[in-house]
Amino acid sequence: MSELILTEPEVLIGHTDVICSTSIERIVTGRNAALAQIETLIQQITDISTLTCSIGGKTALDWAMKQDFRCGCWLMEKPETAMKAITRNLDRSIWRDLMKQSGMLSIMDAQARDQWYNSLEKDNIPAVSEENILNTFEQLHLNKGEVFERGVINVFRGLSWDFKTNSPCKFGRKIIVSGLVKCDRWGFGLNWGWQRDRLADLERMLMLLDGKPVPDNRADVTRRLGDHIHENRHSNRYEDEMFAIKYFQKGTAHITIKRQELVDKLNSIIAKHYPSMLSGHY
Repeated sequence: MSELILTEPEVLIGHTDVICSTSIERIVTGRNAALAQIETLIQQITDISTLTCSIGGKTALDWAMKQDFRCGCWLMEKPETAMKAITRNLDRSIWRDLMKQSGMLSIMDAQARDQWYNSLEKDNIPAVSEENILNTFEQLHLNKGEVFERGVINVFRGLSWDFKTNSPCKFGRKIIVSGLVKCDRWGFGLNWGWQRDRLADLERMLMLLDGKPVPDNRADVTRRLGDHIHENRHSNRYEDEMFAIKYFQKGTAHITIKRQELVDKLNSIIAKHYPSMLSGHY
């Protein structure tokens, strides 16, 4: 494929380097210091609870919680139980922030992003340490081209290829999708769902191939299309610099990519992964 130009922050590897101007050492040191202080705090609360209970005042679960609003708080649990859960929750948030700052999310399709976030919900997520951060992002950095190409393939499969019949196909300038919009007596509306995610993924891939900044989810094509439909409920056309989209009452949409050179770049990736299927069609 042509050289992938990332305009999002790069992942920088090395013991003296930073990830998005954030020191790995500062993150790890801060994380460890915070956990140590939290553990001390839990022990202090436990000691105070022992004291108050001995004089008939019950424990922190009784006198530290708002009346009628008692709910779970790890600081009130036994240290061995609490620290395990608090550490996991803290590390989960740090990993999310590191991935966001690294720029890797911009080259992932919706499926890959879901897999990443789902992996963070497991109990055995890796501890935030200098070694784990460096190893994780070094591997992601080495595989970023593969991650991007896999995203293109997933978008292709979701939008353009019927794998049940193995129909040889490629990205054309016009892509027909179903279920992107809905229509009722008030006019058109944009559906939530995987077709909407695929359209956002397609824009992301095209912008990266064009060397342009990737819009975040507050300004991507699905948000712009949704706003357009909301403001023009009886229109059935939308157009911007990258796409011309015509949608129909039955829910289908014809998506035309306006930049043929970017379509060619997408198809070069498809041909690389499916040379036998596309050899006579590309």
